[in-house]
Amino acid sequence: MSHENAKIAHRWFEEVWNKKRLDAIDEMADPKAVGHGQQFHDGLINLEEFRAFASHLQSAFPDLKVTIDDTIAEGDRVVLRWQLHMTHSGQFLRYPPTNKKVNVSGITILRMANGKIVAGWDKWDQLGLLEQIGAVPVQVPKPNQAA
Repeated sequence: MSHENAKIAHRWFEEVWNKKRLDAIDEMADPKAVGHGQQFHDGLINLEEFRAFASHLQSAFPDLKVTIDDTIAEGDRVVLRWQLHMTHSGQFLRYPPTNKKVNVSGITILRMANGKIVAGWDKWDQLGLLEQIGAVPVQVPKPNQAA
C-alpha cells in the first residue's frame, strides 16, 4: 500500500502543481479532505479553500515548478521534501509582480485512505518567499560579539 500511496502523492504534485490541473484535486482527494499549513496562518482548510489557495499561487507564479527531492512512504502516510522554483509575475497577496525568481523549500505529509488523500500537512518557507519578492526585509542575524 505504501508504494501506491507514494505514486498518488507524486501524481498530486505533478498534476495539481506542475500541470496546474485543479480538476485533478477531485480525482485524488477525498471530498472531506482537510489541509494544514497551506496558507500563512496554520489553519485548517477544506478542498474549496485549497483550490482558491492553489489558484492564487499559480496566478502569481505562473511558471511554478515543483521538484520532489525525497519521498518516504509508510502505512497510510507519505512524506515528501520538495522545492518550488518560480517567478513572481502576478499579484501575490497585496504585492504587485516583481519578476523576481523565487526558490522555496517545504515538506508535505499526506494521509491516505482508500486510494485518496484525506489529510495533508505542509511546512514551507513562507517567510523566505516574502523575503525573495521584497515584501519583507531580509533579517540577517548579527554575529555575537565578544565582550
